[in-house]
Amino acid sequence: MPAARSALSRRRALALGSAGVAALLGACGSSAPPAPEETTASPPTDPAGLAAWRAAAAQDGLAAFFEAPSPQLLHYAYPEDPQADAPFHYWWNVHAVDAAIDAWERTQDAADLDRAQQLRENLVLRNGDSLINDFFDDMGWFALALVRLYDAAQDQSALQDAITLHDHIWDLGWSTQGGGIVWEKGQYHYKNTPANGPFVIAGHRLHRATGEARFLDRARASMQWWEETLVAPNGFVHDGINRNRDGKIDLDWRFSYNQGLYVGACVEEYRTDGDEGRLERAATTIDVTLAELSDGEVLLPDGDGGDAGLFPGIFYRYAGQLLAETEHAALSRFLVSSTEALFRNQATDGTLRAGDDWSQPAPPSTDLSTQLSAVMATEVAAAQHR
Repeated sequence: MPAARSALSRRRALALGSAGVAALLGACGSSAPPAPEETTASPPTDPAGLAAWRAAAAQDGLAAFFEAPSPQLLHYAYPEDPQADAPFHYWWNVHAVDAAIDAWERTQDAADLDRAQQLRENLVLRNGDSLINDFFDDMGWFALALVRLYDAAQDQSALQDAITLHDHIWDLGWSTQGGGIVWEKGQYHYKNTPANGPFVIAGHRLHRATGEARFLDRARASMQWWEETLVAPNGFVHDGINRNRDGKIDLDWRFSYNQGLYVGACVEEYRTDGDEGRLERAATTIDVTLAELSDGEVLLPDGDGGDAGLFPGIFYRYAGQLLAETEHAALSRFLVSSTEALFRNQATDGTLRAGDDWSQPAPPSTDLSTQLSAVMATEVAAAQHR
């Protein structure tokens, strides 16, 4: 097995919450999924068919290279690495739920929703049979996936779990010192975009699903703090503030997912109140992202696997939400160029295993987080033709 690779990570290893769950994981064994089946079928030539084919190939690569026996369900690295599988990555598993819902939106195949439910239930089991953990951003991501699952399956339990998480984040994570959602329990001085972004987006969606004003009030309070603190006049979104208890903004942490989250939050504000100025703000952030965080064809890598592997996928997910509401020609072109580069450089015989730098071939060892980003981007590209 390969040695562990260096990776940008907000948390090096989030251990399992209980010895019982750790023992359960240890019992799962290390049997690998079957090798991916090679296909020589030529991809479609029409844009819609090609985009859907690429999304299916990215999803197939997710299964072929990362699928694991229960209760692991997804290996965290390829080739399989017991060291990589040892920690429990709550938020990676959340985005796997989202990816399964993405597949269902494209295929309308009930098996994809069943997969999303399986991943959801497995996440809770491996988290000590609990929705709750120590990171407010993690729980915000899960609330978002659960609202989507409710919308797709009309599963009231998913909606209730999302409400439980949103209430918990507000009750324990809202800062009484100037506002904003903090990042982690026990680190109440540090507030950042990854904690506030999902909270704002989920708040709007929960408000529209339930009609309850408290979700909207919270979302707007968080958005106000976020914009006043971390969104620059040119639309660039900074990562966080006061991480080192010095009141400083992390100006050097320039990550694609922060931009995507703000775009998504602006879109949700527009969907709630119809203010087209919110779409203009989102477009401004897209413009600065493409100018400063891309080479014109693909996003520049945020890091080497790890948590950073998920960052570009999150950007594409919420950039796609903007395209669902308005035209943005440069973004549409960039989505095409990115997914074309991804497949030109990293697909083999119709099977995709993604690396972090889509302008280069994938390295021999890659992470689940990075594959999930490729799935998100290709599903967004496919959605443009529906």
